[in-house]
Amino acid sequence: MPSNFLTRRSFLATGAAFLGLAALPGKLLALTESGARNLVGSVVGDINKVIASGKSESAMIRDFEKIFVRYADVNIMARYALGVDARRASASQMRAFSGAFQSYIARKYGKRFREFIGGSVEVQSARKIKAGYEIKSLAKLQGQAPFEVTFLVSDKSGRDKFYNMFIEGVNLLLTERTEIGAILDRNKGDINKLIAELKRLS
Repeated sequence: MPSNFLTRRSFLATGAAFLGLAALPGKLLALTESGARNLVGSVVGDINKVIASGKSESAMIRDFEKIFVRYADVNIMARYALGVDARRASASQMRAFSGAFQSYIARKYGKRFREFIGGSVEVQSARKIKAGYEIKSLAKLQGQAPFEVTFLVSDKSGRDKFYNMFIEGVNLLLTERTEIGAILDRNKGDINKLIAELKRLS
């Protein structure tokens, strides 16, 4: 699954494809370990249902985007992926970028879910971290050795949300920040052109 991405600042990251960023309805109480575990269990359950559905790749991608839109803190993720350039983006540009980003992520990672057919993802453990909880899970694919997928969960936005994940130690958001930065560089820093290219890639 791994693939290499070259950053615009000469950072080389190895990425793997997976989608599962999620959020549950807001709660009055602060995030707890059981809440974080339940959240990961819910999104893993939704993902496993899509994997087992037998749908076409395009239909699966649509389902994964629905999961992403429903559960992910898309705005925070998009802002992180855009990096310092988010500070100079207008409100309308950020809305447009977030929309293009969500479709881009759903297609890019959703396409790889065919590799998960016949497999599963299981929640393994939880650990308190500064920003919330780290939930480790194990992905079991047919014909491959199991590998670790770690979800980071926080309620800083007022709701329990996944805001990042690591696949075998590789930071998904950092990988995407690298990719977005490279696309922006190709477009000479023009955010509107970046948005247009992301839409073409979606």
